[in-house]
Amino acid sequence: MGVAGSYDCVTKTPMGDQKSVFTVEDCGDGTFTGKNAGAMGSMDVENGKIDGNQLTWTMNMTVPMPMKLEGSATVEGDTLTGSVNAGAFGSMPMTGTRQG
Repeated sequence: MGVAGSYDCVTKTPMGDQKSVFTVEDCGDGTFTGKNAGAMGSMDVENGKIDGNQLTWTMNMTVPMPMKLEGSATVEGDTLTGSVNAGAFGSMPMTGTRQG
């Protein structure tokens, strides 16, 4: 099935659970583009890499403060499990379920 798709995600942050839709668009060459869109806005995926069912990426957060986020996740079936590293705030668990 691959890793491409849109996932309804929850990231457990110091500000509480943040719901978002994480979109993965497989470029076919071991990379991906996409975005993570939630109540606090949308962030574009940068440096998206696919290794089997493993994803790694970065995002530049602007709200509530500028910060580079580093994400990693594993996709198994329709389930995404991973984390987002927010520098001084540490690693935040991220889980998701593929839409549709």
